[in-house]
Amino acid sequence: MNRIYRLIFILCAFCGIAQAQPERPKLVVGIVIDQMRWDYLYRYYARFGEGGFKRMLGEGFSVENCQIPYIPSVTAIGHSSVWTGSVPSIHGIAGNAFVKDGKIVNCVGDNTVKPVGSDGKAGYMSPRNLWVTTIGDELRLATNNRSKVVGVALKDRAAILPAGHHANGAYWFDDKAGRFITSTFYMDKLPEWVNKFNKRKLAEKYLSQKWETLYPIDTYQQSTADANNYENGIVDGEKAQLPLDLAALYKKHGYKIIRNTPFGCNLTFDIAKAAIEGENLGKNTDTDLLTISCSSTDYIGHQVGVNAVETEDCYLRLDQALADFFAYLDKTIGKGNYLTFLTADHGAVNNAVFLQDQRIPAGIWNGKSMVKELNQELKAKFNTDKDLVMTIMNYQVFFHTATIEEAGLDYAAVKQVVVNRLKKEKIVHYAFDMEKTSTESIPEQLKFRAINGYNRERSGGVQIILKPAHYEYDVAKGTSHGAWNPYDIHIPLVFMGWHIQHGATTQPHYMTDIAATVSALLHIQAPNGCIGTPIF
Repeated sequence: MNRIYRLIFILCAFCGIAQAQPERPKLVVGIVIDQMRWDYLYRYYARFGEGGFKRMLGEGFSVENCQIPYIPSVTAIGHSSVWTGSVPSIHGIAGNAFVKDGKIVNCVGDNTVKPVGSDGKAGYMSPRNLWVTTIGDELRLATNNRSKVVGVALKDRAAILPAGHHANGAYWFDDKAGRFITSTFYMDKLPEWVNKFNKRKLAEKYLSQKWETLYPIDTYQQSTADANNYENGIVDGEKAQLPLDLAALYKKHGYKIIRNTPFGCNLTFDIAKAAIEGENLGKNTDTDLLTISCSSTDYIGHQVGVNAVETEDCYLRLDQALADFFAYLDKTIGKGNYLTFLTADHGAVNNAVFLQDQRIPAGIWNGKSMVKELNQELKAKFNTDKDLVMTIMNYQVFFHTATIEEAGLDYAAVKQVVVNRLKKEKIVHYAFDMEKTSTESIPEQLKFRAINGYNRERSGGVQIILKPAHYEYDVAKGTSHGAWNPYDIHIPLVFMGWHIQHGATTQPHYMTDIAATVSALLHIQAPNGCIGTPIF
Protein backbone atom coordinates (compact mmCIF):
# COMPACT_ATOMS: atom_id res chain seq x y z
CA MET A 1 0.00 0.00 0.00
CA ASN A 2 2.81 2.38 0.88
CA ARG A 3 4.35 1.74 -2.53
CA ILE A 4 1.07 2.68 -4.19
CA TYR A 5 0.86 5.92 -2.19
CA ARG A 6 4.47 6.71 -3.03
CA LEU A 7 3.79 6.11 -6.72
CA ILE A 8 0.71 8.33 -6.64
CA PHE A 9 2.72 11.05 -4.89
CA ILE A 10 5.48 10.87 -7.52
CA LEU A 11 2.96 11.01 -10.37
CA CYS A 12 1.19 13.98 -8.84
CA ALA A 13 4.47 15.74 -8.29
CA PHE A 14 5.45 15.09 -11.89
CA CYS A 15 2.15 16.42 -13.12
CA GLY A 16 2.60 19.50 -10.97
CA ILE A 17 6.01 20.10 -12.45
CA ALA A 18 4.70 19.66 -15.97
CA GLN A 19 1.88 22.09 -15.35
CA ALA A 20 4.31 24.59 -13.89
CA GLN A 21 6.31 24.85 -17.09
CA PRO A 22 5.71 28.21 -18.82
CA GLU A 23 3.73 28.13 -22.02
CA ARG A 24 5.85 29.13 -24.99
CA PRO A 25 5.52 29.15 -28.78
CA LYS A 26 7.17 26.40 -30.77
CA LEU A 27 9.14 28.90 -32.86
CA VAL A 28 10.02 32.59 -32.72
CA VAL A 29 10.82 34.26 -36.05
CA GLY A 30 12.23 37.78 -36.06
CA ILE A 31 12.31 39.54 -39.43
CA VAL A 32 14.34 42.71 -39.95
CA ILE A 33 13.82 44.58 -43.21
CA ASP A 34 16.96 46.59 -43.89
CA GLN A 35 16.21 50.30 -44.54
CA MET A 36 12.42 49.96 -44.24
CA ARG A 37 10.81 53.25 -43.21
CA TRP A 38 7.67 53.00 -41.08
CA ASP A 39 5.61 54.85 -43.66
CA TYR A 40 6.19 52.11 -46.26
CA LEU A 41 3.55 50.06 -44.42
CA TYR A 42 0.97 52.57 -45.60
CA ARG A 43 2.64 54.13 -48.64
CA TYR A 44 2.29 50.85 -50.54
CA TYR A 45 -0.66 49.46 -48.55
CA ALA A 46 -3.20 49.67 -51.39
CA ARG A 47 -1.15 47.33 -53.56
CA PHE A 48 -0.19 44.80 -50.92
CA GLY A 49 -1.83 41.39 -51.05
CA GLU A 50 -3.74 39.89 -48.13
CA GLY A 51 -1.14 37.46 -46.85
CA GLY A 52 1.94 39.63 -46.17
CA PHE A 53 2.09 43.08 -44.61
CA LYS A 54 -1.72 43.37 -44.59
CA ARG A 55 -2.01 40.09 -42.71
CA MET A 56 0.41 41.30 -40.07
CA LEU A 57 -1.48 44.56 -39.65
CA GLY A 58 -4.87 42.81 -39.76
CA GLU A 59 -4.07 39.97 -37.36
CA GLY A 60 -1.17 41.30 -35.34
CA PHE A 61 -0.32 44.18 -33.07
CA SER A 62 1.33 47.22 -34.64
CA VAL A 63 3.53 49.58 -32.64
CA GLU A 64 3.01 52.67 -34.76
CA ASN A 65 5.46 54.93 -32.99
CA CYS A 66 8.58 52.82 -32.59
CA GLN A 67 11.80 54.81 -32.75
CA ILE A 68 15.54 54.25 -32.63
CA PRO A 69 16.96 55.67 -29.36
CA TYR A 70 20.52 56.41 -30.55
CA ILE A 71 22.64 57.80 -33.33
CA PRO A 72 24.09 56.84 -35.77
CA SER A 73 21.18 54.89 -37.25
CA VAL A 74 23.03 52.27 -39.30
CA THR A 75 22.68 48.55 -40.06
CA ALA A 76 25.04 46.89 -37.59
CA ILE A 77 23.82 48.95 -34.64
CA GLY A 78 20.18 48.42 -35.61
CA HIS A 79 20.45 44.64 -35.78
CA SER A 80 22.43 44.54 -32.55
CA SER A 81 19.95 46.76 -30.72
CA VAL A 82 16.87 44.84 -31.92
CA TRP A 83 18.18 41.55 -30.63
CA THR A 84 19.93 42.76 -27.46
CA GLY A 85 17.58 45.53 -26.35
CA SER A 86 20.69 47.61 -25.85
CA VAL A 87 22.50 50.61 -27.37
CA PRO A 88 26.04 51.21 -28.70
CA SER A 89 27.21 52.70 -25.41
CA ILE A 90 26.56 49.32 -23.79
CA HIS A 91 26.64 46.61 -26.48
CA GLY A 92 29.82 47.84 -28.18
CA ILE A 93 28.72 47.87 -31.82
CA ALA A 94 29.31 51.54 -32.58
CA GLY A 95 28.84 51.40 -36.36
CA ASN A 96 29.15 49.17 -39.41
CA ALA A 97 32.80 50.06 -38.96
CA PHE A 98 34.46 51.77 -36.03
CA VAL A 99 37.86 52.38 -34.51
CA LYS A 100 39.23 49.62 -32.30
CA ASP A 101 42.74 49.76 -30.86
CA GLY A 102 43.55 52.70 -33.13
CA LYS A 103 42.44 50.98 -36.35
CA ILE A 104 39.25 51.10 -38.41
CA VAL A 105 37.65 47.65 -38.26
CA ASN A 106 34.62 45.83 -39.65
CA CYS A 107 32.00 45.43 -36.91
CA VAL A 108 32.03 41.62 -37.30
CA GLY A 109 35.55 41.20 -38.66
CA ASP A 110 37.58 38.55 -36.85
CA ASN A 111 40.94 37.25 -38.04
CA THR A 112 41.02 34.63 -35.28
CA VAL A 113 38.41 32.56 -37.12
CA LYS A 114 38.42 30.92 -40.54
CA PRO A 115 35.79 30.67 -43.27
CA VAL A 116 33.58 27.60 -43.42
CA GLY A 117 32.12 26.83 -46.83
CA SER A 118 34.44 29.21 -48.64
CA ASP A 119 38.11 30.11 -48.88
CA GLY A 120 37.45 33.82 -49.38
CA LYS A 121 37.66 36.84 -47.09
CA ALA A 122 33.91 36.82 -46.50
CA GLY A 123 34.23 34.14 -43.84
CA TYR A 124 36.53 35.92 -41.40
CA MET A 125 33.60 37.03 -39.29
CA SER A 126 32.15 36.52 -35.81
CA PRO A 127 30.12 38.30 -33.08
CA ARG A 128 33.16 38.83 -30.82
CA ASN A 129 32.85 42.63 -30.97
CA LEU A 130 29.36 42.38 -29.47
CA TRP A 131 29.76 42.75 -25.71
CA VAL A 132 26.31 41.57 -24.60
CA THR A 133 23.91 38.67 -25.05
CA THR A 134 21.08 38.41 -27.55
CA ILE A 135 17.56 36.99 -27.16
CA GLY A 136 18.86 33.78 -28.70
CA ASP A 137 21.76 33.58 -26.24
CA GLU A 138 19.38 33.96 -23.32
CA LEU A 139 16.90 31.46 -24.77
CA ARG A 140 19.64 28.86 -25.10
CA LEU A 141 20.79 29.51 -21.53
CA ALA A 142 17.21 29.33 -20.22
CA THR A 143 16.60 25.92 -21.78
CA ASN A 144 19.99 24.40 -20.99
CA ASN A 145 20.87 24.58 -24.69
CA ARG A 146 17.86 22.55 -25.82
CA SER A 147 16.53 25.48 -27.88
CA LYS A 148 18.03 25.98 -31.31
CA VAL A 149 18.98 29.44 -32.61
CA VAL A 150 19.81 30.15 -36.26
CA GLY A 151 20.44 33.42 -38.13
CA VAL A 152 20.29 33.98 -41.92
CA ALA A 153 20.87 37.00 -44.14
CA LEU A 154 22.76 38.10 -47.23
CA LYS A 155 24.84 40.51 -45.11
CA ASP A 156 27.31 38.95 -42.67
CA ARG A 157 26.54 41.42 -39.88
CA ALA A 158 22.79 40.94 -40.37
CA ALA A 159 23.12 37.20 -39.77
CA ILE A 160 25.80 37.23 -37.07
CA LEU A 161 24.77 40.02 -34.70
CA PRO A 162 21.10 38.92 -34.37
CA ALA A 163 22.04 35.26 -33.87
CA GLY A 164 24.57 36.13 -31.17
CA HIS A 165 27.37 34.25 -29.47
CA HIS A 166 25.70 31.01 -28.49
CA ALA A 167 23.73 30.33 -31.67
CA ASN A 168 23.70 26.96 -33.38
CA GLY A 169 24.64 28.75 -36.56
CA ALA A 170 24.68 32.00 -38.53
CA TYR A 171 24.84 31.94 -42.32
CA TRP A 172 25.49 34.71 -44.82
CA PHE A 173 26.04 34.98 -48.57
CA ASP A 174 29.51 34.93 -50.10
CA ASP A 175 29.43 36.89 -53.37
CA LYS A 176 32.60 35.26 -54.66
CA ALA A 177 31.53 31.69 -54.00
CA GLY A 178 27.84 32.22 -54.72
CA ARG A 179 26.73 30.34 -51.64
CA PHE A 180 25.89 30.70 -47.97
CA ILE A 181 28.79 30.29 -45.57
CA THR A 182 29.71 30.63 -41.91
CA SER A 183 32.91 30.70 -39.84
CA THR A 184 34.75 28.50 -37.37
CA PHE A 185 33.33 30.63 -34.58
CA TYR A 186 30.19 28.52 -34.96
CA MET A 187 31.35 25.22 -36.47
CA ASP A 188 34.10 23.41 -38.37
CA LYS A 189 31.99 22.37 -41.34
CA LEU A 190 28.68 23.32 -42.88
CA PRO A 191 25.67 21.22 -41.91
CA GLU A 192 24.50 18.90 -44.64
CA TRP A 193 21.30 20.90 -45.08
CA VAL A 194 23.32 24.03 -45.95
CA ASN A 195 25.44 22.06 -48.44
CA LYS A 196 22.27 20.67 -49.96
CA PHE A 197 20.79 24.15 -50.18
CA ASN A 198 23.91 25.59 -51.82
CA LYS A 199 23.85 22.84 -54.44
CA ARG A 200 20.46 24.08 -55.60
CA LYS A 201 22.20 27.24 -56.95
CA LEU A 202 19.10 29.36 -56.43
CA ALA A 203 21.04 32.61 -56.85
CA GLU A 204 21.87 31.61 -60.42
CA LYS A 205 18.23 30.70 -61.01
CA TYR A 206 17.03 34.11 -59.84
CA LEU A 207 19.70 35.85 -61.90
CA SER A 208 18.71 34.02 -65.09
CA GLN A 209 15.55 36.11 -65.48
CA LYS A 210 14.57 39.70 -66.09
CA TRP A 211 13.58 42.06 -63.32
CA GLU A 212 10.29 43.44 -64.60
CA THR A 213 7.69 45.34 -62.65
CA LEU A 214 4.94 43.21 -61.15
CA TYR A 215 2.35 45.54 -62.65
CA PRO A 216 2.36 47.93 -65.62
CA ILE A 217 5.04 50.48 -64.84
CA ASP A 218 2.70 53.43 -65.43
CA THR A 219 0.61 52.28 -62.44
CA TYR A 220 3.46 52.87 -59.95
CA GLN A 221 1.97 56.10 -58.66
CA GLN A 222 3.97 56.17 -55.42
CA SER A 223 7.21 56.62 -57.32
CA THR A 224 8.89 59.11 -59.58
CA ALA A 225 9.21 58.23 -63.24
CA ASP A 226 11.84 55.58 -63.87
CA ALA A 227 15.34 56.53 -65.03
CA ASN A 228 15.60 60.02 -63.55
CA ASN A 229 18.40 62.20 -62.22
CA TYR A 230 17.79 61.15 -58.60
CA GLU A 231 18.84 57.54 -59.08
CA ASN A 232 22.24 55.95 -59.24
CA GLY A 233 22.64 52.80 -61.28
CA ILE A 234 21.25 49.60 -59.82
CA VAL A 235 24.94 48.93 -59.41
CA ASP A 236 27.58 51.54 -60.12
CA GLY A 237 27.94 52.01 -63.85
CA GLU A 238 24.62 50.37 -64.74
CA LYS A 239 21.28 52.07 -65.40
CA ALA A 240 18.50 51.70 -62.88
CA GLN A 241 15.70 51.31 -65.37
CA LEU A 242 13.27 48.41 -65.45
CA PRO A 243 13.18 45.89 -66.99
CA LEU A 244 16.71 44.80 -66.16
CA ASP A 245 18.44 41.89 -67.86
CA LEU A 246 19.79 40.15 -64.77
CA ALA A 247 21.52 37.42 -66.77
CA ALA A 248 23.66 40.03 -68.53
CA LEU A 249 24.37 41.85 -65.26
CA TYR A 250 25.30 38.56 -63.57
CA LYS A 251 27.72 37.76 -66.39
CA LYS A 252 29.35 41.15 -65.90
CA HIS A 253 29.25 41.61 -62.10
CA GLY A 254 28.92 38.10 -60.70
CA TYR A 255 26.79 36.92 -57.80
CA LYS A 256 26.83 40.26 -55.98
CA ILE A 257 24.12 41.55 -58.31
CA ILE A 258 21.56 39.42 -56.41
CA ARG A 259 21.88 41.85 -53.50
CA ASN A 260 20.58 44.71 -55.63
CA THR A 261 17.42 42.94 -56.73
CA PRO A 262 14.21 41.98 -54.91
CA PHE A 263 15.16 38.34 -55.47
CA GLY A 264 17.79 38.67 -52.78
CA CYS A 265 14.85 38.71 -50.34
CA ASN A 266 13.41 35.58 -51.98
CA LEU A 267 16.78 33.86 -51.62
CA THR A 268 16.86 34.83 -47.94
CA PHE A 269 13.44 33.31 -47.27
CA ASP A 270 14.52 30.22 -49.22
CA ILE A 271 17.40 29.56 -46.84
CA ALA A 272 15.16 30.43 -43.89
CA LYS A 273 12.83 27.60 -44.95
CA ALA A 274 15.82 25.31 -45.42
CA ALA A 275 17.00 26.16 -41.89
CA ILE A 276 13.59 25.32 -40.44
CA GLU A 277 13.59 21.96 -42.20
CA GLY A 278 17.29 21.19 -41.72
CA GLU A 279 17.34 22.00 -38.00
CA ASN A 280 13.75 20.87 -37.33
CA LEU A 281 13.01 24.29 -35.90
CA GLY A 282 9.67 24.44 -34.16
CA LYS A 283 9.59 20.66 -33.85
CA ASN A 284 11.69 20.33 -30.72
CA THR A 285 10.72 20.07 -27.05
CA ASP A 286 11.66 23.72 -26.41
CA THR A 287 11.14 26.97 -28.27
CA ASP A 288 13.47 27.58 -31.21
CA LEU A 289 14.42 30.93 -32.72
CA LEU A 290 15.14 32.02 -36.28
CA THR A 291 16.52 35.45 -37.14
CA ILE A 292 15.99 36.69 -40.70
CA SER A 293 17.24 39.89 -42.26
CA CYS A 294 16.25 41.03 -45.75
CA SER A 295 19.23 43.02 -47.01
CA SER A 296 18.28 43.74 -50.63
CA THR A 297 15.92 46.52 -49.60
CA ASP A 298 18.93 48.44 -48.30
CA TYR A 299 21.13 47.86 -51.33
CA ILE A 300 18.35 48.99 -53.66
CA GLY A 301 17.42 51.95 -51.49
CA HIS A 302 20.98 53.27 -51.40
CA GLN A 303 21.27 53.06 -55.17
CA VAL A 304 17.94 54.54 -56.27
CA GLY A 305 16.45 56.22 -53.19
CA VAL A 306 13.09 56.35 -51.47
CA ASN A 307 10.94 57.40 -54.43
CA ALA A 308 12.07 54.96 -57.11
CA VAL A 309 9.99 52.47 -59.08
CA GLU A 310 12.61 49.87 -58.15
CA THR A 311 12.02 50.54 -54.45
CA GLU A 312 8.25 50.29 -54.78
CA ASP A 313 8.47 47.09 -56.82
CA CYS A 314 10.89 45.61 -54.32
CA TYR A 315 8.39 46.08 -51.48
CA LEU A 316 5.50 44.72 -53.52
CA ARG A 317 7.58 41.62 -54.25
CA LEU A 318 8.70 41.44 -50.62
CA ASP A 319 5.02 41.47 -49.63
CA GLN A 320 4.48 38.38 -51.78
CA ALA A 321 7.54 36.69 -50.29
CA LEU A 322 6.25 37.38 -46.78
CA ALA A 323 2.84 35.94 -47.67
CA ASP A 324 4.46 32.80 -49.01
CA PHE A 325 6.64 32.47 -45.91
CA PHE A 326 3.76 32.94 -43.48
CA ALA A 327 1.75 30.31 -45.40
CA TYR A 328 4.75 28.01 -45.10
CA LEU A 329 4.90 28.58 -41.33
CA ASP A 330 1.17 27.93 -41.04
CA LYS A 331 1.63 24.60 -42.79
CA THR A 332 4.85 23.41 -41.12
CA ILE A 333 4.68 24.89 -37.60
CA GLY A 334 0.95 25.53 -37.38
CA LYS A 335 -0.93 28.81 -37.21
CA GLY A 336 -0.91 30.04 -33.63
CA ASN A 337 2.15 27.97 -32.75
CA TYR A 338 4.75 30.53 -33.83
CA LEU A 339 5.48 34.08 -32.76
CA THR A 340 6.83 36.48 -35.37
CA PHE A 341 7.71 40.13 -35.45
CA LEU A 342 8.80 42.43 -38.25
CA THR A 343 10.85 45.57 -37.84
CA ALA A 344 13.71 47.51 -39.45
CA ASP A 345 17.25 48.46 -38.54
CA HIS A 346 16.84 52.06 -39.80
CA GLY A 347 15.05 54.11 -42.44
CA ALA A 348 16.31 56.45 -45.16
CA VAL A 349 16.13 60.09 -46.23
CA ASN A 350 14.68 61.31 -49.52
CA ASN A 351 17.31 62.17 -52.11
CA ALA A 352 18.53 65.72 -51.50
CA VAL A 353 18.20 66.87 -55.12
CA PHE A 354 14.66 65.50 -55.25
CA LEU A 355 13.77 67.45 -52.11
CA GLN A 356 15.37 70.61 -53.48
CA ASP A 357 13.19 70.23 -56.58
CA GLN A 358 10.19 70.20 -54.22
CA ARG A 359 11.46 73.46 -52.66
CA ILE A 360 12.35 71.62 -49.44
CA PRO A 361 15.69 72.51 -47.79
CA ALA A 362 18.15 69.63 -48.28
CA GLY A 363 21.77 68.96 -49.09
CA ILE A 364 24.71 66.57 -49.16
CA TRP A 365 27.86 66.97 -47.09
CA ASN A 366 31.28 65.58 -47.93
CA GLY A 367 32.95 64.60 -44.70
CA LYS A 368 36.09 63.32 -46.41
CA SER A 369 37.10 66.76 -47.68
CA MET A 370 36.50 68.18 -44.19
CA VAL A 371 39.15 65.82 -42.72
CA LYS A 372 41.87 67.56 -44.72
CA GLU A 373 40.66 71.00 -43.68
CA LEU A 374 40.52 70.04 -40.01
CA ASN A 375 44.03 68.63 -40.07
CA GLN A 376 45.39 71.79 -41.69
CA GLU A 377 43.80 73.95 -39.02
CA LEU A 378 45.01 71.71 -36.18
CA LYS A 379 48.57 71.62 -37.51
CA ALA A 380 48.64 75.41 -37.56
CA LYS A 381 46.99 75.75 -34.15
CA PHE A 382 49.18 73.24 -32.31
CA ASN A 383 52.39 73.62 -34.32
CA THR A 384 52.62 70.00 -35.41
CA ASP A 385 53.31 68.32 -38.74
CA LYS A 386 51.22 65.25 -37.92
CA ASP A 387 47.58 64.60 -38.74
CA LEU A 388 45.45 64.64 -35.60
CA VAL A 389 42.13 63.69 -37.25
CA MET A 390 41.93 60.10 -38.49
CA THR A 391 38.56 60.15 -40.29
CA ILE A 392 34.95 61.32 -40.18
CA MET A 393 32.66 58.31 -39.94
CA ASN A 394 29.25 57.64 -38.43
CA TYR A 395 28.77 61.43 -38.19
CA GLN A 396 31.64 61.50 -35.72
CA VAL A 397 35.19 62.83 -35.89
CA PHE A 398 37.78 60.19 -35.01
CA PHE A 399 41.18 61.36 -33.77
CA HIS A 400 44.67 59.90 -33.69
CA THR A 401 44.54 59.84 -29.91
CA ALA A 402 47.93 58.13 -29.57
CA THR A 403 49.54 60.88 -31.66
CA ILE A 404 47.84 63.58 -29.56
CA GLU A 405 49.07 61.94 -26.36
CA GLU A 406 52.62 61.50 -27.66
CA ALA A 407 52.75 65.17 -28.61
CA GLY A 408 51.63 66.15 -25.12
CA LEU A 409 48.57 67.98 -26.45
CA ASP A 410 45.36 68.61 -24.55
CA TYR A 411 42.80 66.28 -26.18
CA ALA A 412 39.88 68.43 -25.01
CA ALA A 413 41.49 71.51 -26.56
CA VAL A 414 42.04 69.68 -29.85
CA LYS A 415 38.40 68.61 -29.93
CA GLN A 416 37.23 72.15 -29.19
CA VAL A 417 39.15 73.52 -32.19
CA VAL A 418 37.37 70.94 -34.35
CA VAL A 419 34.00 71.81 -32.82
CA ASN A 420 34.53 75.52 -33.46
CA ARG A 421 35.51 74.85 -37.09
CA LEU A 422 32.53 72.57 -37.74
CA LYS A 423 30.09 75.12 -36.36
CA LYS A 424 31.14 77.45 -39.16
CA GLU A 425 29.69 75.00 -41.70
CA LYS A 426 26.20 76.16 -42.70
CA ILE A 427 25.05 72.57 -43.17
CA VAL A 428 26.12 71.58 -39.63
CA HIS A 429 23.30 71.97 -37.12
CA TYR A 430 25.25 70.97 -34.01
CA ALA A 431 28.80 69.88 -33.23
CA PHE A 432 30.03 69.00 -29.77
CA ASP A 433 32.57 67.10 -27.70
CA MET A 434 31.05 63.66 -27.05
CA GLU A 435 32.26 63.70 -23.45
CA LYS A 436 30.37 66.94 -22.82
CA THR A 437 27.06 65.98 -24.42
CA SER A 438 25.04 66.26 -21.22
CA THR A 439 25.89 69.97 -20.86
CA GLU A 440 25.30 70.95 -24.47
CA SER A 441 22.52 73.34 -25.45
CA ILE A 442 20.74 70.92 -27.73
CA PRO A 443 17.25 69.37 -27.59
CA GLU A 444 16.92 66.50 -25.14
CA GLN A 445 15.76 64.09 -27.88
CA LEU A 446 19.05 64.61 -29.67
CA LYS A 447 21.08 64.63 -26.47
CA PHE A 448 19.92 61.26 -25.19
CA ARG A 449 20.42 59.66 -28.62
CA ALA A 450 23.97 60.98 -28.80
CA ILE A 451 24.71 59.67 -25.30
CA ASN A 452 23.24 56.25 -26.10
CA GLY A 453 25.25 56.09 -29.31
CA TYR A 454 28.56 57.07 -27.75
CA ASN A 455 30.94 54.27 -26.90
CA ARG A 456 34.06 55.72 -25.33
CA GLU A 457 36.26 52.92 -26.73
CA ARG A 458 34.87 52.85 -30.27
CA SER A 459 33.20 56.16 -31.08
CA GLY A 460 34.69 59.38 -32.34
CA GLY A 461 35.50 62.31 -30.07
CA VAL A 462 33.20 64.87 -31.72
CA GLN A 463 29.57 64.39 -32.74
CA ILE A 464 28.24 66.03 -35.89
CA ILE A 465 24.51 66.59 -36.40
CA LEU A 466 23.54 68.00 -39.78
CA LYS A 467 20.44 70.04 -40.52
CA PRO A 468 17.29 68.06 -41.40
CA ALA A 469 17.32 66.43 -44.85
CA HIS A 470 21.08 66.96 -45.07
CA TYR A 471 23.27 63.88 -45.06
CA GLU A 472 26.79 62.69 -45.72
CA TYR A 473 27.16 60.77 -48.97
CA ASP A 474 29.67 60.29 -51.74
CA VAL A 475 27.29 61.03 -54.62
CA ALA A 476 24.27 63.22 -55.31
CA LYS A 477 22.15 60.28 -56.49
CA GLY A 478 20.52 57.57 -54.40
CA THR A 479 20.26 58.09 -50.66
CA SER A 480 21.63 57.24 -47.23
CA HIS A 481 20.76 57.22 -43.52
CA GLY A 482 22.33 57.57 -40.09
CA ALA A 483 20.70 60.64 -38.54
CA TRP A 484 18.20 61.28 -35.71
CA ASN A 485 15.36 62.49 -37.92
CA PRO A 486 12.04 60.61 -38.29
CA TYR A 487 12.88 59.39 -41.79
CA ASP A 488 15.87 57.51 -40.30
CA ILE A 489 14.64 56.47 -36.85
CA HIS A 490 10.89 55.83 -37.20
CA ILE A 491 10.68 52.11 -37.91
CA PRO A 492 7.86 49.57 -38.30
CA LEU A 493 7.23 47.08 -35.52
CA VAL A 494 4.46 44.51 -35.88
CA PHE A 495 3.98 41.35 -33.78
CA MET A 496 1.85 38.45 -35.01
CA GLY A 497 1.01 34.93 -33.99
CA TRP A 498 1.25 33.13 -30.66
CA HIS A 499 -0.67 34.96 -27.88
CA ILE A 500 -0.67 38.26 -29.82
CA GLN A 501 -3.96 40.14 -29.67
CA HIS A 502 -4.94 42.25 -32.66
CA GLY A 503 -4.50 45.96 -32.11
CA ALA A 504 -2.22 48.95 -32.40
CA THR A 505 -0.71 51.69 -30.30
CA THR A 506 0.64 55.14 -31.08
CA GLN A 507 2.32 55.43 -27.70
CA PRO A 508 6.08 55.99 -27.99
CA HIS A 509 8.26 52.90 -27.84
CA TYR A 510 11.85 52.20 -28.75
CA MET A 511 13.71 49.59 -30.74
CA THR A 512 15.22 48.41 -27.45
CA ASP A 513 11.75 47.38 -26.25
CA ILE A 514 11.64 44.53 -28.79
CA ALA A 515 14.06 42.26 -26.94
CA ALA A 516 12.43 43.10 -23.62
CA THR A 517 9.00 42.19 -25.04
CA VAL A 518 10.04 38.91 -26.64
CA SER A 519 11.93 37.89 -23.50
CA ALA A 520 8.88 38.65 -21.35
CA LEU A 521 6.61 36.62 -23.64
CA LEU A 522 9.03 33.69 -23.45
CA HIS A 523 9.47 34.04 -19.67
CA ILE A 524 13.26 34.20 -19.99
CA GLN A 525 15.85 36.64 -18.72
CA ALA A 526 16.27 39.69 -20.89
CA PRO A 527 19.66 40.06 -22.65
CA ASN A 528 22.29 41.26 -20.18
CA GLY A 529 22.62 44.73 -21.70
CA CYS A 530 18.90 45.29 -22.26
CA ILE A 531 17.53 48.73 -21.32
CA GLY A 532 14.13 48.27 -22.95
CA THR A 533 10.68 47.89 -21.43
CA PRO A 534 8.14 45.22 -22.44
CA ILE A 535 5.39 46.63 -24.66
CA PHE A 536 2.86 44.07 -23.39
